Amino acid sequence: MKILETKNLKKYYGEGDVQVKALDGVDLSIEEGEFTAVVGTSGSGKSTLLHMLGGLDYATSGMVTVAGKKIFELNANDLTIFRRRRIGFIFQSYNLVPILSVYENIVLPMELDGRAPDKAFMEQIVCTLGLESKLDDLPGQLSGGQQQRAAIARALVTKPAIVLADEPTGNLDSRTTQEVLGLLKLSSEQFHQTVVMITHNEALAQLSDRIIRIEDGRIVNDYRNGDIAVKKAVFQTEEEGEPAVEVRV
Repeated sequence: MKILETKNLKKYYGEGDVQVKALDGVDLSIEEGEFTAVVGTSGSGKSTLLHMLGGLDYATSGMVTVAGKKIFELNANDLTIFRRRRIGFIFQSYNLVPILSVYENIVLPMELDGRAPDKAFMEQIVCTLGLESKLDDLPGQLSGGQQQRAAIARALVTKPAIVLADEPTGNLDSRTTQEVLGLLKLSSEQFHQTVVMITHNEALAQLSDRIIRIEDGRIVNDYRNGDIAVKKAVFQTEEEGEPAVEVRV
């Protein structure tokens, strides 16, 4: 089932000779449960695409449909509510609130929406991400990898239609990058979550089910990793004594 779709999506800045076509007619369809990586060089339009998919910015023209809802037809208030309930975001800089505990950060989107989290589901997420002993800690007491785990938990706890990850390992070292991507992949599979990840790292993209390459605001390649090879990777978490996380891709 299609969970996300764009039609002739365009985002232009400026006019005339100085006009920049950040997105220039993008047609895209993503199925429920897919883990898709969008790759491209700096300035290719991949981050602009993510902002359009998440309703963080408006398109010059075209359409974005998320879970059957044409998001650009929503007014500002309804779009804010829709984003909070149906779209999970994971950012490079984590975006955790420093004065709130890990637990409070995770449940914050639910509390803003006046809803109580599903305790059993949240416990499952926390255990999957290895955060059981960190719930009372502040973000500043965590490693970068642990902070990103908390951000992943926050993105998943609302049971969103899609999770959008913008360079989620950009601030992490190579080993922690593997750990976080392994956990993100595992979370996608275990919770049947649709994930769209923006990255410039070709090696990380190989963990996804599907790779979309964008250049000059247009999709120039779109293929599924399963059509090329079947791989197995095992990532060892950094914290001493924690079990390895096995990810099949």
